[in-house]
Amino acid sequence: MIRVIKWAAIIGGILIALLILILIVAPRFVDIQQYKPRIEERVASATGRPFTLSGDLSLSLFPWAGVSFSDLHLGNPDGFEEKDFVQVKSFEVRVKLLPLLFRDVQIKRFIVDGARIVLEKRKDGRTSWHGLGHPPGAPTERAEPPKEKRAGEFPLKDFTLGELAVTNGVVLWIDHATNQRREISDVTVRLQDVSMRRPISFLVSSLIDKKPVALEGNIGPFGKEPGKGSVPVALSVTALNELAMTIKGSITDPASQPRFDLAMEISSFSPRKFMAALDRPFPLKTKDPAAVNRVSLKAALKGNPEMVTLTDGVLTIDESTLRFSTGVKAFAKPDVTFDATLDRIDVDRYLPPPVTEKPAGETMTKASPPAKKPTDYTPLRKLRVNGSVKIGELTVRNARMQELALTVSGENGVFSLKPVTVKLYEGTVAGEALLNVIREVPRTKVKITSKGIQVNPLLNDILKKDILEGTAVARIELATQGDDASGIKRTLNGKGELIFNDGAIKGFDLAGMVRNVKDAFSSAPSAEKPRTDFSELRVPFTATNGVVNTTETSIKSPFLRVIATGNANLVDETLDFRIVPKVVATVKGQGDTAARSGITVPVRVTGTFSSPRFGPDLEGLLKQGLEGKLPKPKDLEETLKKAEPKGLEKELKGLMKDVLKQ
Repeated sequence: MIRVIKWAAIIGGILIALLILILIVAPRFVDIQQYKPRIEERVASATGRPFTLSGDLSLSLFPWAGVSFSDLHLGNPDGFEEKDFVQVKSFEVRVKLLPLLFRDVQIKRFIVDGARIVLEKRKDGRTSWHGLGHPPGAPTERAEPPKEKRAGEFPLKDFTLGELAVTNGVVLWIDHATNQRREISDVTVRLQDVSMRRPISFLVSSLIDKKPVALEGNIGPFGKEPGKGSVPVALSVTALNELAMTIKGSITDPASQPRFDLAMEISSFSPRKFMAALDRPFPLKTKDPAAVNRVSLKAALKGNPEMVTLTDGVLTIDESTLRFSTGVKAFAKPDVTFDATLDRIDVDRYLPPPVTEKPAGETMTKASPPAKKPTDYTPLRKLRVNGSVKIGELTVRNARMQELALTVSGENGVFSLKPVTVKLYEGTVAGEALLNVIREVPRTKVKITSKGIQVNPLLNDILKKDILEGTAVARIELATQGDDASGIKRTLNGKGELIFNDGAIKGFDLAGMVRNVKDAFSSAPSAEKPRTDFSELRVPFTATNGVVNTTETSIKSPFLRVIATGNANLVDETLDFRIVPKVVATVKGQGDTAARSGITVPVRVTGTFSSPRFGPDLEGLLKQGLEGKLPKPKDLEETLKKAEPKGLEKELKGLMKDVLKQ
């Protein structure tokens, strides 16, 4: 038995020696250059493109299996500007053969020099990489399903690399449809003395349109059992001398149950300067050309295949600082939580700039807008969300607010904002909203209450108009459907009440309209801006399919009572109101609900939201007279004596005579 084993060992040793000898000697006696035409033919057939190896081709088998070649060209199909799709000046790789049998990869060197890849797109949309690997007319092979890999099995047992170098690389992008030409040049990748048992240092650098970009760092060691345990990571990215980002932390059990715990930081940089360095226009058009000029970010990132969290986040944009944390789990039906606190922001700076109007006389043709595609709310129906937002100071459309706080929650297509609170213009606003996207057309409900708001500075800031004074109280409940302005207005329904105390309506003088119809409604300029003072302005309203109606709007002030009825059509933006003022012999105002007798001169408000028109309702006044509703001359005289000076008495007498002559 011992002799059998001895002879078997001798024979096996001889065979191994012969095999090694063959592997060493065979390449010396085989002229591999004669196989170049066959190699070129096979590659051309497999890719459907011309392929040439113009330089030398060499092969070694032991102890290192190596291949080297030079001057490789893989061409483009006909019809492209560039002749070559891929070009390589030289390539060399050397790998030990025997360790591969034991999943141990030992690479002595992997060197690529002068690689050039051209990505070209023609005007008709065809690309240079389209159909690569499938020659014209060749049937597409069905890909076999990948073999299942045992959980936790890492594909390599060990890996060593003496040198990896990619130098003088070029990636060229040409788009003939948009006349764009971009180039990434001087692409360099370097790794040396790489092992899974010590940290791997690497450097990747290039020039993007002659601007430097670099990625460098360390990763590992991977340990004796790759894929298990904790793998340290430290990366840094610099781009265009503007952007600098670092990532530090670890990845645990990457082969079986991968988890990561990373700290990310983007140093303060200017996105505008970054895009300028790329010779690209800034993608956001903002009202303030200096907006989005300084951005930085810090956050701790943790997660696994089932969930990701961002904690201790600090995002700075210009003068605004946002502190946040957020998490997402169950990615198929995302469950999102967040908590965000913003110190201050002026939203107006980041809104699009106002559209410049065409010069007078220049016509502007408007193309018919394309048919709007229905919004797909499926992602929202899968979403579950729960979070809160706080903002210290907020400016929107010039309206200044403080201490905004809101809570968002929802799932299965129904989301609520409740509660929402904010302080503005010495008052407070509280509200809640509900969004329902279960059906194709979203439904929205809003409920708002406010008190103590100073109306004049609010309207001055938002509308730049000095039209109303007073302290506002509001109670509003509205519901609507749709996701565009037109649909929302057409389906607006609800009710509410607005109350303004101790203020004035500016722009017209109801008392003056009563005193002198001719002067009050004339276009002659007045030395003083007309106004209607009041102690209480109450506007109860209902909304039905976009038409806002009021039947009991009232103004109370000394010597004047006003009742307004009518509607405002939000769809076509038209007005139709009748205002009935009365001059009365009392100085009572707010809280006076007693019916008062007086002189009634109705006023019509018509026109549009942008151009309202005011005029005396003489027809209505005449009807009142014919129905016997005007006071008798003696009663009128007594009322006028108590209500206004004798000059007004004379004017109103003339007015009544003129009306009765109609």
